[in-house]
Amino acid sequence: QVQLVESGGGLAQPGGSLRLSCAASGITFSIYDMSWYRQAPGKQRESVAIITTTGGTTYADSVKGRFTIPRDNARKTVSLQMNSLKPEDTAVYFCNGKSTWSTNNYWGQGTQVTVSS
Repeated sequence: QVQLVESGGGLAQPGGSLRLSCAASGITFSIYDMSWYRQAPGKQRESVAIITTTGGTTYADSVKGRFTIPRDNARKTVSLQMNSLKPEDTAVYFCNGKSTWSTNNYWGQGTQVTVSS
């Protein structure tokens, strides 16, 4: 059974930091490109950050310089380190894994991040 389980969401003040984690099971993690997406109320889900199987990263313009996406293949985890948080970062954050060997594409259940004073 494939599972992507997010953790680490919560409430942060503007300018603060949060670290999200996504633990994968049931997949060969090292062959999956891993991503974080977010969806704010009334808006479409958008890509925040991607890390490929070879460690290449891509960030949305809105988070460049503030967020990083490290992965640990041995632990089968991908994280999202979020610094200098802004109220507009408030959203449900989802972990996504996309296989580079097949069409398999998996989502976590999401974790709420709220940035407010």
